[in-house]
Amino acid sequence: MTGQPSSVAEVLARSGRELAGVAGRRVVAAAGRKVSGLTDRLTEYASGGEGGAGLAAAVTGAQKVAEGKSPAGAMVSGGWAGLKEKVKGFFGGGKGAKGAKGRKLKVTNIEETLDVGVPVRVAYNQWTQFGDFPSFMKKVESVEQESDEKTNWKAQVFWSHRTWEATIVQQVPDECIVWRSKGAKGHVDGAVTFHELAPNLTRILLVLEYHPQGFFEGTGNLWRAQGRRARLEFKHFRRHVMTQTMLDPDAVEGWRGEIRDGEVVKDHETAMREEEDREAQAREEAGGEEREEEEQERAPAPRAEEDRERGERAVRKQQGRRNVREEPERARPQRVGSKR
Repeated sequence: MTGQPSSVAEVLARSGRELAGVAGRRVVAAAGRKVSGLTDRLTEYASGGEGGAGLAAAVTGAQKVAEGKSPAGAMVSGGWAGLKEKVKGFFGGGKGAKGAKGRKLKVTNIEETLDVGVPVRVAYNQWTQFGDFPSFMKKVESVEQESDEKTNWKAQVFWSHRTWEATIVQQVPDECIVWRSKGAKGHVDGAVTFHELAPNLTRILLVLEYHPQGFFEGTGNLWRAQGRRARLEFKHFRRHVMTQTMLDPDAVEGWRGEIRDGEVVKDHETAMREEEDREAQAREEAGGEEREEEEQERAPAPRAEEDRERGERAVRKQQGRRNVREEPERARPQRVGSKR
């Protein structure tokens, strides 16, 4: 039962309690607004890039704690988030700083030169046998020849596997091969040229452009791991040529066709027929020259014999004339004691 206050003290106490309750609710509401504003600001910093990787880690850790995870686990999650944001900032994929958005990844340029102790034709033929690459290259897993100008590659990159399609845009036998490629997780464009230094010595110049995509590719690009791997695979090619191919070079039949602007302008069979025709013509010309030389060597012999016989006849005639003149002189009597 509610009654009238018995004294002024009770009235004052009740008023004080009501006033304290109102003040407390105002304080809690103000604190809630401040906390909400601070959270929104942190979220904005983390998402908008104004606070950097540290704020992203802090927000991530706070969310993990709010979800009921332990503080240690929240710290690990927050630290990993900060690390990812910092690494992405190097590759232009993160939101860590103004102006970083939209920045393209740097292309890794790889240039290598190797000398191989075989003729140019042998080195070129072996290079065109793309299907043999997995047998002597460590990280190349498979190469499928889709057509004369298109190949599908599969290789290992760190702990993952990557595939790409390469298209040859120019190929001239014993001179050069130029290709372009495309792939979901990075691709390689490049060119290789062949130069004869001696009849049994060839210089191979390899130029590659590696376009990384993705976290692992970008990290490897920062470490220049792709360049080291390309150099090692290039040396594997030389080792294979020097230890296997040069033992039986005729067993390696390279692709001798020609490609211009990404289209096959001369297939392998046509190129081989043309080479056989040129070789046959060269043999015929060489045989004709040999026959002419032999005829020339045999021709001077009769002429020399005739000249010798003609010379002997001339000598005999001269001797006969002298004999005829000498005989009348010997037969003519000499006058003795003749007077004028």
